[in-house]
Amino acid sequence: MPEIEIDYYFVCVSPFAYLGHEAFHALAVKHGATIRYKPMKLMGVWEKSGSVPLSQRSDTRKRYRRIELQRVADIRGLPLNVEPKYFPVDSSLADRAIIALIESGKDPTGFIWRVHRGVWVGDENVSDRAQLAAYLAAEGHDGEVVLAAAEGGEVAAIYQRNTDDAVAADAIGAPVYVLNGEPFWGQDRLDYLAHALETGRGPFRG
Repeated sequence: MPEIEIDYYFVCVSPFAYLGHEAFHALAVKHGATIRYKPMKLMGVWEKSGSVPLSQRSDTRKRYRRIELQRVADIRGLPLNVEPKYFPVDSSLADRAIIALIESGKDPTGFIWRVHRGVWVGDENVSDRAQLAAYLAAEGHDGEVVLAAAEGGEVAAIYQRNTDDAVAADAIGAPVYVLNGEPFWGQDRLDYLAHALETGRGPFRG
């Protein structure tokens, strides 16, 4: 039986990536699926999908987003500050640190969770290098080594390639889970992803 692989396109600062993190990983474990972590440049995806930053959205959409965040946090049983101290915030170094971990053969899952919670629970500045180094150390990594790699050209090239791949996969925003070329946008589509995994159906195409 072929190995199941799910391409996971996301950014660390996404509240919906945070809210879906545990459920997604539990789903992957249940089905023996390998997660291929692909941090991306969200603006690069939005430029192609037609989405816009929060500051440019209508007040109606901003209010609905706040309701949705609270609703999902309640359902998932997760703490959430809907107005964190450091948001919007540049998570590019954190995103690139994930790539650096992967390239060195390390599991980035714990670090990702710490960054998510840093923004949406802890009111921590995840653009701060020292803060990221502390997260990495807490997960047993050498923070300075990882961050130095994250700032290098090889990781930058992968970061851009992930973004290009996300656009090619018809990603609309973050998070996006891609199974057999079929994109599932948003943590609220995890039930759809679960159904595809459980039935083994072929991918739907646009």
